[in-house]
Amino acid sequence: MLRRLLQLYVGLSFYGLSTAMFVRADLGADPWNVFHLGVARLLAMDIGTVMILTGALVLLFWIPLRQRPGLGTISNVIVIGLAADAALSLLPEMSSLVARSVLLISAVVVNALATGMYIGAGFGSGPRDGLMTGINARTGWSVRSVRTAIEVTVLLIGCVLGGTFGVGTVLYALTIGPLIQICLPWFRHKPQVTIAPQSEQIV
Repeated sequence: MLRRLLQLYVGLSFYGLSTAMFVRADLGADPWNVFHLGVARLLAMDIGTVMILTGALVLLFWIPLRQRPGLGTISNVIVIGLAADAALSLLPEMSSLVARSVLLISAVVVNALATGMYIGAGFGSGPRDGLMTGINARTGWSVRSVRTAIEVTVLLIGCVLGGTFGVGTVLYALTIGPLIQICLPWFRHKPQVTIAPQSEQIV
């Protein structure tokens, strides 16, 4: 349990770090962070605060979908936003295109590792992923269709609000799925199986 908790919170912290890296690279972010950046710019708020408020709002949509949040869900809402703001306070702004490009690629990799860690810990999905699975369960629409519809919607809203869309957005869309598929098995929690001594086994 301790190992899983550590994996959960390290993963969520790394996810917040990846968000800060996307922001400092300033070459485009993933769809949800394009939305967060757009809202943050509109309301003159820290992106971490917007992430927390957005996560809490998305959780309200879980109620009619009859989704049940877990420890990982609540932690996701709070920790990622706090970690993003903390990382932004430490990461300097960069002017070099080469440095920003390296930061962007690193952000995608860190995001995949972080996703594998917090999902693999097995404490429940994040609010945005839960929204996707909830809609899938209630409507019968495919996960792919629901995920695409949600991400396209938040991406368009974020762009209209002034969020950063760019090459990073396209890079994330093309690579995050395969990267998570690689990373998730490294961190997936496997319940321990206790084997009884031979004399106690049922023949």
